[in-house]
Parts: sequence; structure tokens; C-alpha cells
Amino acid sequence: MQTNCVVDGKFVPKVGMIFKILEEIGKFYKHYSKLAGFSTKIRNTTRDEDKIKNQLIVCSREGRWKSKISPTLKTNPSAGLNCPARIYVHIMKDVGLWIISKVILNHSHPCCADQAEMLKQYRELSMFVHRTIETHEEAGIRPSKTYQSFVAAAGSHRELGLIEKDVRNYITREVRNIFEEDDAKEFGKSRAAFDYFGDVVSFDTTYNTNRYNLVLGSFVGVNHHGQSTLLGCALIKNEDIQSFKWLFECWLCCMGGKAPKGILTDQCASIQRAIELCMPITIHRWCI
Repeated sequence: MQTNCVVDGKFVPKVGMIFKILEEIGKFYKHYSKLAGFSTKIRNTTRDEDKIKNQLIVCSREGRWKSKISPTLKTNPSAGLNCPARIYVHIMKDVGLWIISKVILNHSHPCCADQAEMLKQYRELSMFVHRTIETHEEAGIRPSKTYQSFVAAAGSHRELGLIEKDVRNYITREVRNIFEEDDAKEFGKSRAAFDYFGDVVSFDTTYNTNRYNLVLGSFVGVNHHGQSTLLGCALIKNEDIQSFKWLFECWLCCMGGKAPKGILTDQCASIQRAIELCMPITIHRWCI
């Protein structure tokens, strides 16, 4: 099947068109492809040492692939197979300008200009979307809810210009990396504080998280201003000796293996026994 996409002639690539730089051709063809309803990719680039001589830009459904699905079960067996649409460009050495020397406009698949904004090449996340995703992720809001809030604000899925997968990909690729970097910075601060204010540490498990019903265990020291300083914390599900022993061992490892001279804790027998197994130090108890 051959399909010609109807686009205003001034935006259609033609043999003989001349551009000052290669990037201008890329932008021109990308703009045309969005109007026509398909996406592009660079198939081949030829270089002479570090300088580009020519380039082939094709429809993103140009390549051949073998589906694992049985041919009898395929609903669209020709989609994505060897689409011929492309442009070929090269530099004119005598003048240093770029020229389009070959153009094929026909496609082996339907092009839908009305849905071009849903193609991956044209989906973009604005800075506002980035910040909203980050805020919602930190607050524990599900990605699907975040996406629906964008849809509601835009009025429809098509007006939004992104899909739910883009939200999930951004969380996986960017947001969690940001949180991990922040966690690393806070860990560094806690370890530095322990070196100065870690002689006597309190360990408290009186807090409980509402969302997951987990116990929050926190290690706290006192700085030279008499202010509390966090030296580490963890969420624990089981309040038994082995769980507390594992926690204390991990915390000691993070603090460079240096145990405090004394530790303040409540009257929980599991905590006290775990401390005795991990740290031969003085245990001070308080009543809650």
C-alpha cells in the first residue's frame, strides 16, 4: 500500500532544496513529518574523518522486523515493514551548503496527522509537568492519578500531548534518581554528624507510619547547641531481636563501624538484647 500524505507544498521536502547547515534539514523534515502524521529517524550518516558528508533520514517504520506472533494472529501484518519514505542529503563541498538529493514521500502504512502528537518523537514533557510529577511522586500519588490530572487540565488526551507511559518513564528515569541523590547527601550529613556528636545516641521506635503501618526507628544525637540531629533512620515491620540486630548492624556499617559509647532506648527487651549482641556499650533506659 502506498500512501501520500497531504501537506501544504511549502513544507514538503523536494529534490534540490538547499540549506546552510545539516540541522536545518533535520528540523525541516521533522516539521513535515509531524504535519504528515509520521515520525522519522536517522538511518545512516557518512563521515570524512570528523565531518559529515551525507545523511539518510527515513520514516521510523522503515526497518524490517520479524514478529514472534503467528501470521494468522496478526491484526496488522504490514505495519512497520520496510516503509520507503525518506530523504537523502549531502554537502556540496565547493560551496559548503547542504542539498536534498533524493526524496520519497510514499509510505507503506497509513499516516494520521490528527494523531501525530501521540507519536513518541513529538511527545514532550514541559518543566511544569516535570515538577508536578516530582511533587506527586514524593507525596505518594499514583502515576495514573497524576496522568489523569494532566488530562483534566488539558481537556482531553489529544490536547495533552503525552501518554501515561511518559509519566511512568520520567519517574523511573529521573525522579527516583533525584531522590536517590538526595538520600546519598543526607546519609553523608548523618555520617559526618556522628563523628562529632555520636558519643551518646538515642534510639526511638515510638513513631508509626500511617500508610504502611511500619515502625520508624530513628538514631538521634545532640549537637553542641543542644539540638537534636538525625544520625539515621529505618522502617521496620517486625519488632523482634533479629530485626533490630540487623538494623543495628547496618547502621554501624554506615557509620564506619564505630559504635557509640552509650545508647538511650526504651524498655523494649528485643531492642536491648539486639544492642547487647551488636554493640558492647552502656545501655541507658527510659520509661515511656
